[in-house]
Amino acid sequence: MRMTSKNSILEQYIAKTPGSQRLYRRAIEIFPGGVTHDTRYLQPHPLYIERAGGARKWDVDGNEYVDYIGGHGALLLGHNHPVVIEAVREQLAKGTHFGAAHELEVRWGEQIQKMVPCAQKVRFTGSGTESTLLAIRLARAFTGKKKIARFTGHFHGWHDQVAFGVSSHFDGSVPAGILPEVAASALVCPPNDLPMLSQLLDEHDDVAAVILEPTGATFGLVPLADGFLAKVRQLTTRKNVLLIFDEVITGFRVSPGGAQQRYGVTPDLATLAKIIAGGFPGGAVAGRADVMDVMTLRDDRDWNLRHRVPHQGTFNANPITAAAGLATLKLVAETDAIEQANRAAELLRDRLNDVIREVGSSWLAYGEFSGFHLFTNPQQRTVRLADIYAGAVPAEELKGGTPPALIHELRCGLILGGVDIFPWPGGVVSSVHREEDIETTARALKACLQLLG
Repeated sequence: MRMTSKNSILEQYIAKTPGSQRLYRRAIEIFPGGVTHDTRYLQPHPLYIERAGGARKWDVDGNEYVDYIGGHGALLLGHNHPVVIEAVREQLAKGTHFGAAHELEVRWGEQIQKMVPCAQKVRFTGSGTESTLLAIRLARAFTGKKKIARFTGHFHGWHDQVAFGVSSHFDGSVPAGILPEVAASALVCPPNDLPMLSQLLDEHDDVAAVILEPTGATFGLVPLADGFLAKVRQLTTRKNVLLIFDEVITGFRVSPGGAQQRYGVTPDLATLAKIIAGGFPGGAVAGRADVMDVMTLRDDRDWNLRHRVPHQGTFNANPITAAAGLATLKLVAETDAIEQANRAAELLRDRLNDVIREVGSSWLAYGEFSGFHLFTNPQQRTVRLADIYAGAVPAEELKGGTPPALIHELRCGLILGGVDIFPWPGGVVSSVHREEDIETTARALKACLQLLG
C-alpha cells in the first residue's frame, strides 16, 4: 500500500518488525542505548536478525533482506561461505583455544606475507581498533616521537588517540572520557589537504607517524584526490615520519594486497581486520621488519624494560579465527571474488542513480570498488558525480551532512523494501550479490524516495 506521509515510513516499519520492537524493549533495560554497537542504533528500534546466508539475511519476524552491512564489511564472500564454514567446523573439533602457538597461525601469517606488499612481519590482534592502537604504539617506540597526524573523518577505531574528529568534535574539543593531553598528541588535518599536512610536519618535529584510510574516509565516502597517497608517501619519507595505512576495510577488498598493492604505494605499517578474520573477531598489524621487531623479546633486560613494546591479547591468532581467516584469504587470492564484488557494486551504483533520476531527486549514488554511498545533498544544490570525486563537495556534507532523522527514515524505508544498509548512508557489496539483489535494492530505493516526497 502506497502512503504519502513521511511518518508512514516509521509506522509501516513498526508494523513489519514487531519481534524486533519487543527485543529492543528488553535491550534498553540491559544495554546503554539498547545496542551493543553505535552503528546498530536505529529509531524507532533496531532490526534484530535471526540468520543469514549468501547476500541475504532474515529477521526475527521472518522478513528477508538484501544485506549491504556484510558483517560490518568483513564478509566479502557473503554469509556462511561453505569453504570457510567447513574450515571452522574442522577446527572446532580440534579445539577453540590452545593458549599456545599453533600451525594455523603460521600458515595464516605466511598467507598475509604473500599478499600484502608491506608485510615483512605480522602480529595478530583481536580487532581493528587493537590493530591501530598497536601500530601507533609501535611507531612511537620505534621513532622516539610522541605525536601522530590523522585526517578529519578517517576512522581508526575507538581508542583515545583516534576517537574524535571522525564524525564529531571537528572543532578540536575533546569528547567525554578522553584526556586533553592524550587528544593533543594527535594532530588532525583536513582531508586531502597536503599543504596543511606538510605544515603540521614542519611545525611539529615530534610526529611519529601519519595514519590514514587509503581510499578516503569510510571506504571513499570522502574520496582521496588522485595521486594523494604517493604524495603523502614522499612527504613522510622526506620528513622521516612513518606512514600507516588503515586497511581494515580496504585490505583484501580493493585488491588481494589491499589499497597499497592497487595504488603501488607501500606504507611502513598497515592495520588489518574484518576480511582478514573471515567473519570472526580478529585483526593484525603488518609492516617493516625493523619497526615490527620493536615487539621482539631479547636477551637484554634493558631493551625489554625500556624499549620493547609488549603485546598481549587473549584471542590473538585464535585457532577458529585463524582457520576462517586463512580459508578466506586463500579464496581472495585464488579466485575473482574481489572482481565479482566490484562489478556488482558498479552495477548497483548505476541502477541507484537510474532510480534517483526517475523520481527527480537531487541525490547521488557514488563510490569505488565494492562500496556505495548515498549523497543526500543536504544543501539541495546541483552536484555531479565528478564534483564529488574532484573534491568540490565539502567533506562535512559527504560525511555527517545527512540529518539523523532522515537517516532513520531512509534506513527504515529501505528495510520496508527488503534492504539493509549502513547509516553513513551506504554499504558494502559481496562477491555473491546478484542482479536480482540489485534490482530489489533499486525498487526499494525508488519506493523509499517516493514516500519521502
